[in-house]
Amino acid sequence: MVAVGAPAGADSGAPPGRLVIVQAVPSESLNVSVDGHMVRNGTPVGAILGPLSLSPGRHRVGFTDPSGTLRLTSTVDVASGSSSDIVVHLPASVGGAPVVNAYKTPRAPIAPGKARVLIAHTATVAPADVVVDGQVVFHDIANGEFATADIAAGPHVVALLPAGRRAHAILGPLHVDLRAGTVTMVYAVGNPRDHSMNVITHTDTLASNGAVVPGSIDTGRVGLAAGLAVHPFRVPQRHATPAETSDPQTVPWLELGGAVLIAAGLVLALRRRRGAQGRSG
Repeated sequence: MVAVGAPAGADSGAPPGRLVIVQAVPSESLNVSVDGHMVRNGTPVGAILGPLSLSPGRHRVGFTDPSGTLRLTSTVDVASGSSSDIVVHLPASVGGAPVVNAYKTPRAPIAPGKARVLIAHTATVAPADVVVDGQVVFHDIANGEFATADIAAGPHVVALLPAGRRAHAILGPLHVDLRAGTVTMVYAVGNPRDHSMNVITHTDTLASNGAVVPGSIDTGRVGLAAGLAVHPFRVPQRHATPAETSDPQTVPWLELGGAVLIAAGLVLALRRRRGAQGRSG
């Protein structure tokens, strides 16, 4: 991670935030600066700069072309521990000057087996639908807008189509493989009229939300059950009556019957052992 100087008045004691800069203007080579400090000269389309480590506060991100014709400055408020992308891209109108948008990385914890995507429309096309595996998952996204979703990890086929249409894809189909526990930032860029349509992506790791099946249960370290004899056994299967089967709230309790018996037996054994220890003392 690249460190960048703190802005005036920033709290230097707070943890920094992260900023990724994405150059999404086709056929341009841009100079990129942050707070007047040059990050990279001659940045080509598709380049991803960072993540940059920035102190909390307001920062200025600048873009210029070598001739000086293009001069863009955007301000971004960086929060402690945050993560965002700054994307310079074409507007919806053909021939329009590039614009800058910020996209906050959705870093909330994610469930096992899932992957998160943020898809942003940063191309010179009309509002579009995003199709994943043949199903429309995002409707009518305009230039500069974005949408996020958690989907099953693994291979997927993605396409960008004109809003409301199911043929003549603007982009794709693209074959992507999403890793579990990650967030992928996806930017559709370019102009279909000059065949410059493409995608720019980068991926980051997410924390688990804790929704996992436990592999073991910690019973403590005191040793109260250390001397208990454990014997294998089977709980006789009890078949539900027709009345019980018709009640969906009844069946789970029937399945838990064996577990309740086991727990009751263990508690009784522990009480007996504690009583024996008390009498021996």
